[in-house]
Amino acid sequence: MADAHWGKLADRLDGVLDRVETLLERIVSVKEPKDTDFNSFCAFRWQKTGDTGWLSPIKHPHLVDLDDLVGVEDAKDELIRNTAQFVAGVPANNVLLWGERGNGKSSCVKGLLKLFGPEGLRLIELQRWDLLSLPAIVAMLRDLPFRFILFCDDLSFAEGEADYRALKTLLDGGIEERPGNVLIYATSNRRHLMPEPMSDNTGSGEIHPEEAVSEKLSLSDRFGLTIGFSTFDQETYLAIVKNYAERLDLGVEWLQLRQEAILWALYSGRRSGRSARQFIDDMRGRLAMG
Repeated sequence: MADAHWGKLADRLDGVLDRVETLLERIVSVKEPKDTDFNSFCAFRWQKTGDTGWLSPIKHPHLVDLDDLVGVEDAKDELIRNTAQFVAGVPANNVLLWGERGNGKSSCVKGLLKLFGPEGLRLIELQRWDLLSLPAIVAMLRDLPFRFILFCDDLSFAEGEADYRALKTLLDGGIEERPGNVLIYATSNRRHLMPEPMSDNTGSGEIHPEEAVSEKLSLSDRFGLTIGFSTFDQETYLAIVKNYAERLDLGVEWLQLRQEAILWALYSGRRSGRSARQFIDDMRGRLAMG
């Protein structure tokens, strides 16, 4: 019985050591990028090949016009306010934008470039698996005369993944002081970035279930500003369609456009800013084809 117990414990320890080894490899494999032109480019993507990591400039960034984003005015205002503080060199927070898919979370972040890029804001796109390169990236950016938003789109973690603990430390709690010219903005469909099974409420398998829940909540708590994006009702969806149609001078009677937009949402099964734009693109294509 004891041998079986120690055998299971040894297997778990082997698994932990394997994960730690993998994390360490991912951290130490990054080298400082060279010759990055922050004056000519405003958006970058973190890339790695073997033991080398660098910031690759994005030559054609998606410069979203924030005025195109309808139905999320409160969220936009909060994000702009926080970013304006950051660019001005006064205290600002890391930001988590969460909620319904397709309602403008990523577009709000990308739209900041058009607004604040001329004032020195730079956007760096990271994938979730790049997060453990953050110490190296931050060290490289620390003394530069620009303001950097590290942007991780569609961030979430599966049950049992260890990466989120590293992110917690990097966001707030590490021994190294976070530089004043770097913030992390992330988007997610999950409010707390982690799966929350019913067993979290029932305490199944946990002697102290409240501690397990607290562990999961502690990650999203590290983002000082949390902005929610709710589901759009039909009137908000139609307002977005109308806004796109007017900006593009579509030339279609509103009654016809409204009817077709409602059918589009019905057939696609969603009312969102993304589906509104997809409908307008489809309509423009049909009009162009005659």
